[in-house]
Amino acid sequence: MTARSSLRRCRAPLGLALALTGALALSGCASNEATAAKTTPAASGTGGSGLNEPDVNGDGKVVVGVLSPGDINDHGYYESFVDSADAFAKEKGWKVIKRGSVPASDALTAARALCQQRVDMVALAASELKAAIPASEEPVCAKTAWYVPSSANIDQTPRILLSSDNPNQSMLAAGYAAGLKMKAAGYTKAGFVTGIKADFSVLGAKAFLAGIREVVPKATLVSTYTGDFNDSAKAKEAIQAQISQGAKVIYPYLGGATDAAAQVANANGVPTLTPGTDRCDSTSPKFDISVIFSPGDYFRAALEDFAKDELKMGSARVWQLGVDPFPTVKICKGQGDEDQQLAQFMKKIGSKEINPEAEVKRLG
Repeated sequence: MTARSSLRRCRAPLGLALALTGALALSGCASNEATAAKTTPAASGTGGSGLNEPDVNGDGKVVVGVLSPGDINDHGYYESFVDSADAFAKEKGWKVIKRGSVPASDALTAARALCQQRVDMVALAASELKAAIPASEEPVCAKTAWYVPSSANIDQTPRILLSSDNPNQSMLAAGYAAGLKMKAAGYTKAGFVTGIKADFSVLGAKAFLAGIREVVPKATLVSTYTGDFNDSAKAKEAIQAQISQGAKVIYPYLGGATDAAAQVANANGVPTLTPGTDRCDSTSPKFDISVIFSPGDYFRAALEDFAKDELKMGSARVWQLGVDPFPTVKICKGQGDEDQQLAQFMKKIGSKEINPEAEVKRLG
């Protein structure tokens, strides 16, 4: 998908509903930092859990198994996860076994099936497949490492590595970037089109608006919930309706319907943002701001550690905007000092000078 199960996670387009990722509140996802801080990695053993990475099962080859709840050919969030695995595996001479569009109800069975194929790692593309995690403790998966995108509803266990970020950070920065474009053009109304109406999507819209108002204090936001992150027809209808209502910048916080939505915006000269990946080089459709919280970027970093026998099961890795390379936000063709202003804003988030949760709360 194109968006943080986020789609990030707690991110819908991403986990997209996430379930983008698990239908959790962004504020709930933010609590991952505290959770991670309390996590104690396994005290001893190779890889932090007694696993001999990357050839965990010792059969002379390295096989990574990937399970995704979404379309792994969505040109966005879900595909980025698989692409990262494929690219890194090619560099290392590893093999990747992947399965997309896995229903949450089939997650446990699918994970067991991967383990039966003697994979060295089971990687979940989004936290809505959390039902697979119990397999990590079963004999069939005894010789596997586990990579799991984190959210507030996933408990740390000794056999998994949790990877998380704070969706509020990237959504606030996305709004700030949009606000810079709106201020330059004299606009005061923006749009936000997403799928299901849940805590994470509602709070995501609030964080986006909070970021815009950092630059355009009187800005307004019209939000539309189509009920489906991947239904292109509904997405296009929603984008056209928002344009008719005067929205001058629109964030299609969607999954498989992202490109269709962006094309309508392009046809009407309305700037758009990406939900998760860097698509500043895309020309059809065109995007004006890339909001980057791609699970693929996080996953590649984890695979690099895996290759060095440094991926610690029983621990958590929390990625910070303004500190780590990802998540981040990029204006595709920044004008004047827009890039510098955005970079400074994100740096303040990273240093905690700006508190995303506090900014969202101010909206009520």
